[in-house]
Amino acid sequence: MSTGTVEKTRQTTMKKSQRAEIWRRFKKNRLAVFGLVLFVFIVLVVIFADFIVDYEVAVTQVASERLQSPSLKHFFGTDNFGRDLFARVVHGSRNSLLIGFGSVVIGVTIGGLLGAVCGYTGGTFDAIMMRILDSIMCIPTVMMALAIVAALGTSLENVLLAMTISSVPRYCRIIRSSVLTVTGQTYIEAAHSCGTSNIRIIMKHVLPNAIGPIIVEATMAVGTAIISAAGISFVGMGIQPPAPEWGAMLSEAKNYMMLYPYMVVFPGLAIGITALSMNLMGDGLRDALDPKLKD
Repeated sequence: MSTGTVEKTRQTTMKKSQRAEIWRRFKKNRLAVFGLVLFVFIVLVVIFADFIVDYEVAVTQVASERLQSPSLKHFFGTDNFGRDLFARVVHGSRNSLLIGFGSVVIGVTIGGLLGAVCGYTGGTFDAIMMRILDSIMCIPTVMMALAIVAALGTSLENVLLAMTISSVPRYCRIIRSSVLTVTGQTYIEAAHSCGTSNIRIIMKHVLPNAIGPIIVEATMAVGTAIISAAGISFVGMGIQPPAPEWGAMLSEAKNYMMLYPYMVVFPGLAIGITALSMNLMGDGLRDALDPKLKD
């Protein structure tokens, strides 16, 4: 067996042992495991939404069944248009989670790469980019997202774009600070001395060793993104009816919440449970990935 093969086998074994250790620490946090269970349940609802209840039930208006309280026929009751709230909450999970996860994944990808380049290269480029991002971060996230949606129009794609743009500076800052602690390490200097290109060093050595904080931040940011998207929809700038979305459902229910509180309770619970599951998982990952943590 060649030396290269032995080294690859050793690295693979080390990575597996590291993952096993992270999972062991994660499992010790019961709240984090509870958050994971909630998250898996929500994902299953998103995947099997069409099998749980037909989409047409979520958008079909039945005037004779307006504002009915929860019952065996309508588990969560009906709204002011006679639409089944259970069906709307189930199918609304797809739009809400698409915005939450989509904005975080794209934002982390763009912000992570930009932050890695800024932290690794430094100099004038880093200084200019940081000042630009500082200017963007001065604008509240929801306000910026509202401005972008107002300029581009109300649609799922534009809400997703707005949430992504408003989140990039935060991820860029986090990954840049992590990269700055990595770039001075001996193995980076060794890669330089071997003639490895900067791009390869960033992708193969810098980012993998600085990604821990961004994973934790991204996990917890999903809940925040879902709440922010719900806020945008609540003021009428998000996904437009009859498409179901949790924030839009709250907006439609605000005039009926005193007499028909269930119209607010169920979509509000969906938002709260989703955000709670992501925050609990984020806390658990933070503890599991912390190398200073003592058992």
